[in-house]
Amino acid sequence: MIEIHDLVIDRNELQGMAGNKSLDAVLTRIENRMSFGMISDEFDLAACYACFLAVGHVFNDANKRTAFACMDVSLSLNGVELNYDHVEVGNLIIKVAQGIVDEVELSTWLRSQSMAQ
Repeated sequence: MIEIHDLVIDRNELQGMAGNKSLDAVLTRIENRMSFGMISDEFDLAACYACFLAVGHVFNDANKRTAFACMDVSLSLNGVELNYDHVEVGNLIIKVAQGIVDEVELSTWLRSQSMAQ
């Protein structure tokens, strides 16, 4: 995730990790969801990465871009390629960061995009 963040952040933006946030806490939330059977497929997993990173604000800057990129990488590593409408998915990630959209809603949207192809 840190490497992905480093790829998406512009060199003129505030670099590094947020001092009072924990990437481990974000990863633990995802691991707990998997342990308790709350992640049933690759769409749930990708949505959790996106939501927990966007809301967790573990980086000083580029959290939403990192969240999107991690979601996209997670899907790709699991053999899912989606043709996103960049404006639509960008607006969804913003709503995720604002707490308007949760991982269940995002996962549902991701599934709908895979069926549309």
